[in-house]
Amino acid sequence: MFDRLQSVEDRYDRLNELLSDPDIVNDTNKLRTLSKEQSDLQDTVDAYREYKDIKAQLAEAKAMLEEKLDADMREMVKEEVNELEPQIEAIEERLKLLLIPKDPNDDKNVIIEIRGAAGGDEAALFAGNLFRMYSRFADAQGWKVDVMDSSPTGIGGYKEVIFMINGTGAYSKMKYENGAHRVQRVPETESGGRIHTSTATVACLPEVEEVDVEIHENDIRTDTYASSGAGGQSVNTTMSAVRLTHIPTGTVVTCQDEKSQIKNKAKAMTVLRARVADKFRQEAQAEYDSVRKSAVGTGDRSERIRTYNYPQNRVTDHRVGLTIQKLDQIMEGKLDEIVDVLILTDQSERLDRMNESDV
Repeated sequence: MFDRLQSVEDRYDRLNELLSDPDIVNDTNKLRTLSKEQSDLQDTVDAYREYKDIKAQLAEAKAMLEEKLDADMREMVKEEVNELEPQIEAIEERLKLLLIPKDPNDDKNVIIEIRGAAGGDEAALFAGNLFRMYSRFADAQGWKVDVMDSSPTGIGGYKEVIFMINGTGAYSKMKYENGAHRVQRVPETESGGRIHTSTATVACLPEVEEVDVEIHENDIRTDTYASSGAGGQSVNTTMSAVRLTHIPTGTVVTCQDEKSQIKNKAKAMTVLRARVADKFRQEAQAEYDSVRKSAVGTGDRSERIRTYNYPQNRVTDHRVGLTIQKLDQIMEGKLDEIVDVLILTDQSERLDRMNESDV
């Protein structure tokens, strides 16, 4: 571990040198890339230097105990040793976590697609509930929600809703929502009071910049048409809705939420880049890993990840065996308790795999 930490510190020092090089300073792309790399290493280097400093203090204090000291001085040095040793252990644990390879997408915005699945109207209503839950959670984090496209139903739900959450680290927390969500409750239309089970699927994609994935204009077919549904005078009168088709992959994205065709096309292009990049990512990973699942199941969208039981006010995350009797609070966007457990579980599993690779 400490050889790896020393390599990180050496790389950090080298980056400091490079970032003062005039050739780098005048190259915007290189400057941005190296500055980002240095920023990513900062916490690890700071913790490692703190560790080395405390380690030196501890060695010095223990050396003093080997000398002839009066009773008061010896007691003071022993107290210092007793204070420093737990600090060493705590920083070592922090350093282990900091050495876990970071998901390069964690700092990005996230595009979330929610679709009603099994259950008809009730599934669409549940999709609307999930959209509201994520919107409340985003608000609490200080993030911004921007609807990209939606297909609302007449009863208040969504057949499909696609939106972006803008905020640093949005993907790092929302990526664990990928999968099938199940709801158990009595529908308002059910006169007999029977509990029904419905599902909605959630897909979470990191926003992809133009430089991250190359999509040629010639590979895109653009169709425009009149928008439909609620939206005012422009609905069904102007060709503002846009459908983009990425011909090589067959990926199709539509957007009609804006009255402007230009704005709809820009939003659709953002979703298209994310979907195409995700398709390439899945295909590449499938070549190396037929399972294509992490410890907490962030990959497979067909996987049932969570159940929301309304009669018992209970939420169960099946990946980590977590059950919380706070469904009412969860649906108001208070997801931190679940997200924190998923992050810790993911970190623990990745740390175990990293340790196994070192053996």
